[in-house]
Amino acid sequence: MSSQLRVGLAQVNPTVGDLIANRALILESAEKAAAAGAHLLLFPEMILTGYPVEDLALRATFRKASRKAIAEVADSLGEVAPGLAAVVGYLDEDRNGAPQNAVALIYRGQIRATYIKHHLPNYGVFDEFRNFVPGTQSLVFRLHGIDIGVAICEDIWHAAGPVADLAARTPGLVVVPNGSPYERKKDDRRAKLVSQRAIEIGAPLAYVNMTGAQDDLVFDGDSIVVDAQGRTIARAPQFHDGVMVVDCDLQERTSTPDVILREESIARYTPLTPGVASRLDDAAEIWQALVVGLRDYVEKNGFTSILLGLSGGIDSAVVAALAADAIGARRVYGVSLPSQYSSDHSLSDAQESADRIGLHYSVIHIQPMVNTFLNELGLTGIAEENVQARVRGTTLMGLSNQDGHLVLATGNKSELAVGYSTLYGDAVGGYAPIKDLLKMEVWAIAKWRNAQALRMGEVAPIPENSIAKEPSAELRPDQKDSDSLPDYPTLDRMLTIYIDEDGGLDGLLAAGFDPELAMRTIRMVDRAEYKRRQYPPGTKISARAFGKDRRLPITSHWSETN
Repeated sequence: MSSQLRVGLAQVNPTVGDLIANRALILESAEKAAAAGAHLLLFPEMILTGYPVEDLALRATFRKASRKAIAEVADSLGEVAPGLAAVVGYLDEDRNGAPQNAVALIYRGQIRATYIKHHLPNYGVFDEFRNFVPGTQSLVFRLHGIDIGVAICEDIWHAAGPVADLAARTPGLVVVPNGSPYERKKDDRRAKLVSQRAIEIGAPLAYVNMTGAQDDLVFDGDSIVVDAQGRTIARAPQFHDGVMVVDCDLQERTSTPDVILREESIARYTPLTPGVASRLDDAAEIWQALVVGLRDYVEKNGFTSILLGLSGGIDSAVVAALAADAIGARRVYGVSLPSQYSSDHSLSDAQESADRIGLHYSVIHIQPMVNTFLNELGLTGIAEENVQARVRGTTLMGLSNQDGHLVLATGNKSELAVGYSTLYGDAVGGYAPIKDLLKMEVWAIAKWRNAQALRMGEVAPIPENSIAKEPSAELRPDQKDSDSLPDYPTLDRMLTIYIDEDGGLDGLLAAGFDPELAMRTIRMVDRAEYKRRQYPPGTKISARAFGKDRRLPITSHWSETN
């Protein structure tokens, strides 16, 4: 026998550690879901504490505060939405005081059951095996005659464990709270996985994910509900905050529940028309991820404005446009910092970038400061070139210190990979929005953003000359990036194999690259690890971003070229 159940999925943006604001977000979402007639409301993984909490989980005071807050949430939900059952993620601890990634099942003001995450990811950006102890018990609860199984995020990425346990218990619905960070093309993998698990368990599956950003991670939502045959019933828009409400037709009393919240079935009603949001294309997805990552870094860390050096090149032009999209052009300050080697087009392109976007713009000539350094120190060659970059960096940080701006570093992944940056020069800043984009990807999203603006009848924010001209650091006469690096299409293909795919020298040679060029590129990448360690955080969009995704020693005598 089948029955209906209206399920709400709260695709929302928490802040790590802000238990008060996150509690308010939970209650606000519950009021919306109750007003929409939902019977069950699902929240993302660790919504109460924010996610990931990293080593905050190891602090007894934080665990105590989380446990106290979840009890308060239960009380409040009993007042604002008494007939609504809610699955709420939080930080718990076991009887020995060890931290646990948990969800509370809340109904009529009480925590009726808890479920502890079983599979603790310990790869890429995840350190959950360090921060939590795993659960061992499955959970099935009955609500309005429907037996509902619970799993948390990584639990469904493994066929064994919770998935097999739930399949054996034959629930009528499975709900999965998630804190699943954005990566390119990951929404395709998620949808396939959710569909596969629903088929294996033999029940519809509701998957809810958070939005917003935390440090270098972005969460894209992409919540989805599928039926028992794995067909999509509803799917939320990417990067969009809100509560998606879905009517599900479910089999009743299919299992032996651990907890019964309410036995009576829901009388049949006219279901809502389900919505399946269209997916963003690749460039749009990347741009939105970068905007959200930068916006939340600014807002959640209490900055009021952004400052960046505008060189007239593609990287700074793209970062300026991202900043304006993230927090509004009137909160963005661009500074041109020309030296004696700066070309006329660099100044004019920087000015055009500022004009197109509408940001604050000023020019500070750095040559007098550079001359003072050179006269005192007698530096020549590369050391002389780097003085220019470091004077620029010092100037930006001085303005930041004076006016409270967040300085953005504008380097891309290609440059960071091979060490084509100056420590304490162009590497200064508090955040680096495009540090996980290869140079060719920077060009691609610049063209997309301009085309998008024109489609909407707006001014394209990125000057065409910034896109078209050959890249140059302009630290010596007629300098071009190609003087020191392979051309970017070639370099980016090599970096993809060596970094993203861990292909090594053999992988580069198998792809047909010249052995000498391959070994030279590998040496540049390996020798630049110390620079990357000192670079600001920035939005992760790839599976192998610099930082937690790729952890290599600075001091190492191993090389692919040995």
